[in-house]
Amino acid sequence: MRARRLTGSLSCLVVLTLTAAGCGLSGGSDDGGATAGACKVDKGNVGSGKLTGDVKGTITFQTTNLKKDFGDFFNGVIADFEKAHPDAKVKWIDDPGDNTFTSRTVADAQACTMADVINVNAPTATALTKAGYLLDIGTKDPDSSKPFVPSFWKTATFADASGKSIHTTLPWYTGGVLLTYNKDLLEKSGIDPAKAPTSIFGLFADYEKVAKASDGKYFATMANPIWRIPADFDQMGIKVLSTDGKSAVFGDDPRTTQWVEWMAKLYKEGAMPKDSLSSSNDPSTLYSQGKVAYGSTNPSFVRFVKQNSPSVYAKTAVGQQPYDALGVASAGAPQYISVAATSKHAATALSFAEFLTNAENQTAWCKDPAVVIFPTTTESLNDPFFQNVTGTDPFSQARKLVADQLKTASTNQTNLSPAVQNAIVSQVQLAMQGKKSAADAVKDAQEKSNELLKQGS
Repeated sequence: MRARRLTGSLSCLVVLTLTAAGCGLSGGSDDGGATAGACKVDKGNVGSGKLTGDVKGTITFQTTNLKKDFGDFFNGVIADFEKAHPDAKVKWIDDPGDNTFTSRTVADAQACTMADVINVNAPTATALTKAGYLLDIGTKDPDSSKPFVPSFWKTATFADASGKSIHTTLPWYTGGVLLTYNKDLLEKSGIDPAKAPTSIFGLFADYEKVAKASDGKYFATMANPIWRIPADFDQMGIKVLSTDGKSAVFGDDPRTTQWVEWMAKLYKEGAMPKDSLSSSNDPSTLYSQGKVAYGSTNPSFVRFVKQNSPSVYAKTAVGQQPYDALGVASAGAPQYISVAATSKHAATALSFAEFLTNAENQTAWCKDPAVVIFPTTTESLNDPFFQNVTGTDPFSQARKLVADQLKTASTNQTNLSPAVQNAIVSQVQLAMQGKKSAADAVKDAQEKSNELLKQGS
C-alpha cells in the first residue's frame, strides 16, 4: 500500500507572503547588482549563461533528519569532496523535517540565510522556485541532466514566477512499488502465486477469492481506501484532476464508480478486516502474523518481514504491481537536492550538489543496510547490487524488480491536498459501509473536491 502523497502546489503571494519584489529573479539593478528573491546576489547566479567560478569557500549543506542514522556516510562524502577540493569546506546541518519545514525554509530564504545546498521535497521546491530562491541548475550547468533517468530528471522541473518550467533541483533518492504476498495463503485461495494480475480489477478478483476461501481466518488486504487513492486511479489511467489542476474530473470516468463498487463488495464479503476501514495502520503487523495475504507495496516492507517474522518471510514472494492502463510502473516524486541562488559560493555549492547526487554516491548510499531506497541515476540502477539476484530471496528479488521498473517508470502522479484526498476517501468509506451507492459516493466526492479546490484547499 502506497504512502499518501501531499500536494506540491504552493502560491508565492499567498503562502510565501513575499513582497512583489521578492518573487522571481532579476538580472540586476541600475548599479549593476542582481537579486534572487529579495536578496542581492552575484550576477552569475541568475539569468542566462553557464555558472563559472572556482570551487572554494565554505558552504552549508542541509539534509532532513538524516544525521542520526547516516552520519558516517555523509561525513565520508563531505570528506571526499573536501579532499578533491582543498579550498572548499562543507558545513553539514540537519533539519528535523517536521510539518513546518516549508514555511521555515521560505523564511530562511527571505532572510537570505538559506543553506547553500539543501534537501527539499516537491512542495518546498515548488515554493522556493516560484519565489526565485533556487539556482536554475539546468541553465547554469547544461550537462547536469546526463546522469539521471529521464523521467526523474523531468520531475526536477518547477515553475518560476512567470510560469516557465526550470530545473531547480537534482533528483536524489526514491522508492518503488511492487506486490508482496504470502504464497501459502494465495494457494489456499486457489490463486497461482506465479501469475500476478495485470490490472487493478484483476487484483480485486484475487482479493475476492481470498475472502471466499478464508472464512474469516485471514484476509486479502486492509480496507482503508486512503492507501489507494489516487494511486489506483493513476495506475488505471483515470484522470483525477483537470489539466490545470483546478477541478476534479475522476467522476467522469465510469471506471471510478466500478472501482468503488469493487471496494464495497470486497469489504462486505470479508476480504478486509472490518476494523481497518478507518485505521491508518498498514498491513505490516497482520501480514507478519500470517493473517493478511497481501502486504505493503513498499519494498522496505519486505525487509521488515525478513527481520521480524522469518516464518512468514519463508512464505513470502514478490511480483509486479499491476501495470493496468498506465502500461508501466509508477513512481512517486523523489527527494531532491537544490542549490540556493543566494549562495555566496554558488560554484562550490553546485559542484557539491552534483557530487552528492552522482552515480557513485547514490549507489553507495543505497547499499547502506540501514535504508531501503533507490537511486535516480541510470548507472546506479544497473549496478550489480540491484541486478544480481541469487536464489529465491524475496528481498533481493524486490530490489531488482523495482530497480528495473524505475528505468521506465512514470513519475506523472496526481498530487492531492490532504483535504481533497480525505473528501474522496470519506465518500468511498460510506459506500463500503453500504450507506450510499457507489455512484452517489463518486458524485458527492467530486462535488466536495471541487468545493475544496475552489477554496484553494
